[in-house]
Amino acid sequence: MERLLILDGNSLMNRAFYAIPALNNSEGLNTNAIYGFINMLFKMKEELKPDYIVTTFDKKAPTFRHKEYKDYKAGRKKMPPELAEQFPVVKELLEKLAINIFEIEGFEADDLIGTLAYFSRDKGIEVYIITGDKDALQLADDNIKIVINKKGMTEKEIYDKDRMLSDYGVTPKQFIDVKGLMGDSSDNIPGVPGIGEKTALKLIKEYGSVENVLMNIENLSGKKMKENLIEYREQAVFSKKLATIITDVPIEIDLEAIKSKESFDVKAVRDTFQKLEFKSLISKLPMAEEDIKASIDVEYTIVDTLEDLQKLASSIKDTMHILFENENENVYSKSDIRKIYLNLKDKNYVIDYNKVFIENSEETIKILKTVLEDKNIEKIIHSAKIPYTILGKLGISLKGLIFDTKIAAYLIDPSKSEYDLKGLIGDILNIDISDEDELIKVKEVQCLKEIYKNLSEKIKSLNMEELFYTVEEPLIEVLSAMEKRGFKIDKVKLTELGEQFSEKIQQTQDEIYGISGEEFNISSPKQLGKILFEKLDLPVIKKTKTGYSTNAEVLEKLRDKHPIIDKITYFRQLTKLYSTYVEGLKNVIDVDDKIHSSFNQTVTTTGRLSSTEPNLQNIPIKHEMGREIRKVFVADDDESVILSGDYSQIELRVLAHIADDENLINAFKHHSDIHTKTASEVFNVPIEEVTPLMRSNAKAVNFGIVYGIGDFSLAQDLKITKSKAKEYIDTYFERYPNVKKYLEDIVVKAKEDKYVTTILNRRRYIPEINARNKMVASFGKRLAMNTPIQGSAADIIKLAMVKVYEKLREENLKSTIILQVHDELILNVYKDELDQVKELVKNEMENAIVLKVPLEVDINIGKTWYEAK
Repeated sequence: MERLLILDGNSLMNRAFYAIPALNNSEGLNTNAIYGFINMLFKMKEELKPDYIVTTFDKKAPTFRHKEYKDYKAGRKKMPPELAEQFPVVKELLEKLAINIFEIEGFEADDLIGTLAYFSRDKGIEVYIITGDKDALQLADDNIKIVINKKGMTEKEIYDKDRMLSDYGVTPKQFIDVKGLMGDSSDNIPGVPGIGEKTALKLIKEYGSVENVLMNIENLSGKKMKENLIEYREQAVFSKKLATIITDVPIEIDLEAIKSKESFDVKAVRDTFQKLEFKSLISKLPMAEEDIKASIDVEYTIVDTLEDLQKLASSIKDTMHILFENENENVYSKSDIRKIYLNLKDKNYVIDYNKVFIENSEETIKILKTVLEDKNIEKIIHSAKIPYTILGKLGISLKGLIFDTKIAAYLIDPSKSEYDLKGLIGDILNIDISDEDELIKVKEVQCLKEIYKNLSEKIKSLNMEELFYTVEEPLIEVLSAMEKRGFKIDKVKLTELGEQFSEKIQQTQDEIYGISGEEFNISSPKQLGKILFEKLDLPVIKKTKTGYSTNAEVLEKLRDKHPIIDKITYFRQLTKLYSTYVEGLKNVIDVDDKIHSSFNQTVTTTGRLSSTEPNLQNIPIKHEMGREIRKVFVADDDESVILSGDYSQIELRVLAHIADDENLINAFKHHSDIHTKTASEVFNVPIEEVTPLMRSNAKAVNFGIVYGIGDFSLAQDLKITKSKAKEYIDTYFERYPNVKKYLEDIVVKAKEDKYVTTILNRRRYIPEINARNKMVASFGKRLAMNTPIQGSAADIIKLAMVKVYEKLREENLKSTIILQVHDELILNVYKDELDQVKELVKNEMENAIVLKVPLEVDINIGKTWYEAK
């Protein structure tokens, strides 16, 4: 028997929207309903293998039911805009999947479903109706199955005539009578007051129909029910009529036109899935014919002799698309080239570097230098920092890089966790390259040209050319140079520091044992919980499945309740510092007594750099023991020192520029201490009467404003009342009205655009800002306020790094940048270049970009990072 699958579009979209947590693509489009609907469609197609398939939708125009009963569906909550925006997309997808859509003015989707179902049943076709609406149960028959989604989109129940009798004790047709008596609040069908589903089912089981119930009112028990049935008898009959699905809507049904088609525009569907970022659904699509050809049609030449390498090198005059295969890419000293993959004029080459190198290492490097150091030969590379670094170890200075596809992909969408080339090829070119494919790198390098074309056009269309070509791409070489140079470690001092930490940890542990009266594992939340909340009887703040919570938030709330709390907090800080930055650093010191951290451009959504193996940007400096760690980072030798160039209050200066606030701009132009000035204005005292506490509180307000802080959070930070915190913020905004206007305007703009930009047009998508969940939406608002400020500061420090690096090279100086931490540049400077470098760093950093306020940089010198800070 042939089979028809009918999808109740509105019902399934609505159910998916509320069942699946909020999903957004990087452009901010809500996608949870689309995802749930399409996933259900694929699942049901796979399970039922239908011969015919259609989807029905409601039209916005009133139906005949609205005309007969003006209150029909009155009071129903308006469709959320987050759901409404998904309907056009799902309809577009259905069209691309070659699935017919039925919708007609004057009738509901239910009526179309009923008409299609009866028509098909009468043609001897088995019908499956997929819906989340029990109204459709009245259509159940021997050959009409109603599939009701339950528990979101994951579980379902299938009803036919027998199942209806079994579960409800009434026939599908009698289910209409049940609705007539009980009504339906979702559709505003009135029914009879006082009669719910249980009573309605009982009455219809006994009397068979609404009409028969009304003819037997005198035989019923229950005075109030009898009175209501008499008073509302016409309403009961009318409600039944409203609840009845029409099965003869005047539509033409062409079975040939609604046949389930295995052949559809796979590429168009895949493109839409990629735009929606439905990776799991992409894998369920058949591979398009052109994809199959592209994924297997590769030819290449192996270059594994010195003679072949020389011949190839001498022939290269045009753009190179180049990939490097290397070992241990995150371990500087062990990272070496294995193979080099080239695409030149649509021809692929695989250079077996190891084999050629063994044949003649000096000549191999010499040949590679002629090509890789030729700036006139343009290079397009994916993730160029790695080859910059490993080639640098061979004495090869890579030149001529015109495009790094990894950096470009990151700028276009900074929210992704990965930017691997294989993934980009799948997303952009619809080509699936298997991880097990031995030709994976050949295929990747062959596709690199098209990836470059696509990404370069997007960079241009998003107005990111300045950001990409003058900041991010030149920065690759700077970061590589920093990684190669490394930061010298005083191993003797590190050992001494480890001993100091061990003593402090032991001392603090003993103090905790003394206070608690017994020894226990302080690092065990379970044991610590028993001490705090049972033995010491402290108030329980939060419980978990395994017992008491003893996290940092809980300890903070208990600080004033018992002296043991500060000791535990200090113990945790010490043990973390010891394991991460004492023992941890010992494990990553290289043979040259340096740490070669990896600097990453494609990790943070704000544009800030990050460092790994180890992370040198997270060394805590709020406590003296944390600052002590900086003492082990030292200058290269006795002939050099550490120089720190630190931007002063850069985020507040960026805020003044973006908000164009005259008072804030003037404060910076007159080189005022911004925190003291703010304190004077917020607390309404003369500047000379501002106390250190006032300044500290004003500083919290200044930086809190940048992060979109509210009165509740500020009150917690400053340990003051919420009303006092609100007073501080209100006073601040009175003094700096354009700051307030900027914060309000940027939120409105972010809601419309679903993204915000920095001064240099770095883009960050903020789908959270339109979330239904208030906490998520509030988080989105804070992101909208802060990202243009924090992101612009990140852009400026990156631009400064590039300018300082280029100036050092231009003046042939030996001094080099070795680290960047937030708003600070760290250099190893030779003493005979110190005056020149101090001036150079200050000048390049302060003039990296022109703002409405001056940028100021503090320069500090020392033998160690600690002294230079």
